[in-house]
Amino acid sequence: MKNLKYIWLALILFPLVGMVSSCSEDETEEGEFDNWKQKNETYFNQVVSNPSYKKILTYTKDTTNPSITDADYIYVDVLEEGSGTETALFTDSVFYTYRGRLIPSKTYEKGYVFDQSFLGDFDWSKSAMLKACVSWNKVTTTSGTTTSLFTEGFCTALQHMKKGDHWLVYIPYQLAYGETTSSSIPGYSTLVFEIAVADVWHPGESRPAFK
Repeated sequence: MKNLKYIWLALILFPLVGMVSSCSEDETEEGEFDNWKQKNETYFNQVVSNPSYKKILTYTKDTTNPSITDADYIYVDVLEEGSGTETALFTDSVFYTYRGRLIPSKTYEKGYVFDQSFLGDFDWSKSAMLKACVSWNKVTTTSGTTTSLFTEGFCTALQHMKKGDHWLVYIPYQLAYGETTSSSIPGYSTLVFEIAVADVWHPGESRPAFK
């Protein structure tokens, strides 16, 4: 009788073991950046289709170019419109601050922050500012630290921002780091920048020390 009991128990448990094994083999956990190109293209297409976003052509092309596509534009959600009247030319300088994110992903609901010059929610009175010439590919913080930053899309945004503007800027990977990985930014990444410009001035003009 005891042996019969074990036989029945085995018959009951054996199919369950097979089911557990099958589930563990079939369910492959998705990685953070799996299908990253497709996810970014889908996300960017949603941005393009949003009629409330401002559309700005990259400075390297003009509207007469027949090969222009959606990926030649940056798309802007204007969070705050400044009181300034002039935008920065390519040779002008700006005081600005920023936060750069990837698109939302499995682990990062708002998108992974790969670089930033301010912490927490943006606040004009508390956010650290950077000083740079728009045409430079290097920026210097108020503490003297120098770092590379500008991409074609980021530079395009700076050339259209006035003093006091606070924007959320969506940059397609074609105007960012392209198909290759750059530091913590995977290839094919749409970049989402929160940018605020505190001042704009032309060559030869002077400004008091920024604090």
